[in-house]
Amino acid sequence: MADLLNIGLSGLSANKTSLAVTGHNITNVNTPGFSRQDTVQVTRNPQFSGAGYIGSGTTLTDVRRSYSEFLTTQVRSSTALSADVEAYRSQIEQLDSLLAGSTTGITPSLQKFFSALQTAAEDPANIPARQLVLSEAEGLAKRFNTVSDRINEQNQFINKQMVAVSDQINRLATSIASYNEAIAVAASNGQQPNDLLDAREEAIRQLSTYVGVTVVAQDDSSLNLFVGSGQPLVVGSTTSRLEVGPGQGDPTRFEVSFVSGGSRQGITSLLTGGELGGLIRYRAESLDPTLNSLGRLALAVSDQVNTQLGEGLDLKGLVGTALFGDFNDAAQAALRVRAFTSNTSNVQPALNITNSSVLSTSDYQIEYDGSQYTARRLSDGAALTLAPNPPGAYPATLAFTDAAGKDQGFELLIDSAPAVGDKFLLQPTRRGAGSITAVLDQPDQLAFAAPVRAEAALQNSGNGSIAQPDLIAAGASPIDSAAIAAALPVALIYDGAGAFENPPGTPVAGLVRVPAGAFVPGQLNTYELDLGGGNVVSFTLSGRPENTDSFTLDFNTNGVSDNRNGLKLVDLQTKATVGIDPNSPATTGVNFSDGYGDLVERVGTLTAQARQDSEATGAILKQATDNRDSLSAVNLDEEAANLIKFEQYYNASAQVIQVARSLFDTLISTFR
Repeated sequence: MADLLNIGLSGLSANKTSLAVTGHNITNVNTPGFSRQDTVQVTRNPQFSGAGYIGSGTTLTDVRRSYSEFLTTQVRSSTALSADVEAYRSQIEQLDSLLAGSTTGITPSLQKFFSALQTAAEDPANIPARQLVLSEAEGLAKRFNTVSDRINEQNQFINKQMVAVSDQINRLATSIASYNEAIAVAASNGQQPNDLLDAREEAIRQLSTYVGVTVVAQDDSSLNLFVGSGQPLVVGSTTSRLEVGPGQGDPTRFEVSFVSGGSRQGITSLLTGGELGGLIRYRAESLDPTLNSLGRLALAVSDQVNTQLGEGLDLKGLVGTALFGDFNDAAQAALRVRAFTSNTSNVQPALNITNSSVLSTSDYQIEYDGSQYTARRLSDGAALTLAPNPPGAYPATLAFTDAAGKDQGFELLIDSAPAVGDKFLLQPTRRGAGSITAVLDQPDQLAFAAPVRAEAALQNSGNGSIAQPDLIAAGASPIDSAAIAAALPVALIYDGAGAFENPPGTPVAGLVRVPAGAFVPGQLNTYELDLGGGNVVSFTLSGRPENTDSFTLDFNTNGVSDNRNGLKLVDLQTKATVGIDPNSPATTGVNFSDGYGDLVERVGTLTAQARQDSEATGAILKQATDNRDSLSAVNLDEEAANLIKFEQYYNASAQVIQVARSLFDTLISTFR
């Protein structure tokens, strides 16, 4: 009777536990990360009797999680990838809307500015038309400023978000370390604490939404977590932490440091996956290049317009005044160079733009070793050649060229030698869009007239004609009007045999035909005249002049209705002035509109790619989650069936006990 009673009792105990486990599953159906549990039931050791081995009931050996390390790892990695892409997409969509918007982008303001220039050039004496040019220039500058401000605001948001994400990472790392400790203690009895394991796994999954992690299992059931290139975030019950703060080179760009004990390591470029990885990737791939591209465009617009205005004359006959502010003033030049916080000297170099047309969109880094400087372009890591290097004496001016001999478009001014190991971050174009300003407020100072005019003598007997000259080379901008005026007038007297002289019998100094040769009557003949000081004008002579016919080039003192320089300003809209290769300037570069269009197209392409990546990674994450849930998630229908099954088993085991009792009572009754 005792054997039968023990068998029934073992069934009661086993099924009671199974019912408890089933109820536990049901009540945790909505618990994040919970893995369905079931009981592992085996028979007890049988007892030998004369008739053979007779069973002695059942026992439970384990409460098992429905868990797969492979499926869980898939969910973890898919979560990190999806969170990375989502963070990237949410940011770049904002940037794309800003740049491509009809009311927020640069293109409408750029078109309005050149349209106003076209109108003013058609009637250069019209003051209201000139005033409109000033207004549109101010609008263009403010549009650059506004777009730059919005991008910088996005950068500030990224900085704040990086701080918030790092706090969450550190909190979860501490939680995981606590779980490791509790699990190691609980697992020392040979059984796994299922609920603690689930809680830890859910914490790791949540951590994966913030940063990509590598998980390594240990013999004591704890898990070690690594980030970046193998930095140990969690080792057993010990944690390190991530700290986010201003970068050493650029304090406006927050960087991530890995802090373990008393050591600190910068790991920003090593982090991938999760929201933090997506934000860092977006900033490096899209935000910074966009701000640099926008700055380069603003510098090119300012430089080209100011330079062209400096080669003409205004309504008062004076050399043109700059329309936009000087981007090489001392304050802006100093802001383009950032000293690393680790520097031991107080040296603060300045960076001047020397050729806006050849500027790249990269930042640069320069380091001093005590005698020489080494520099590299950060966009591709290319080493640069500096000249002179070593500088010799200070103050020094350093020019930068790459391996192909291409000028980088800027120079570095250093007053004194830095300390050994000092490093500087060079950002030639970063602040170009934010600092551009329209400074001209007098419409009559817009230089629409060319400095040199030509005319044929009234007493000429032939029908030869001379076109108005074009200043094709200026010694400087603004031009030296006094030097040009001093070189003029120049009279060209035709000798009747294909040459121009002054006086007769003496060639005109600095006059050459292009191509070389004698004047050809009846055809268009191009000539260039060197006025000295690097100033060269080009003009054409045509028709059939007679011997002694004279043509004069003179300073344009009263060019009120002259619009030749104004038309050159209008031509800047279609002239390749951005991104020119200095080794092949005639075949490279784009105009202002195309330069901005390339930027918008690049961001738009990245945005479209981010959206596709978002859909793909979302589908991958859903599939991985579904695969895991098919094994680990609680199915209420299945658990309800288990409740009925185990209840029936429990009742049946109770009936076995009832039978054993009846048999025992019968046996006792026979001996009364």
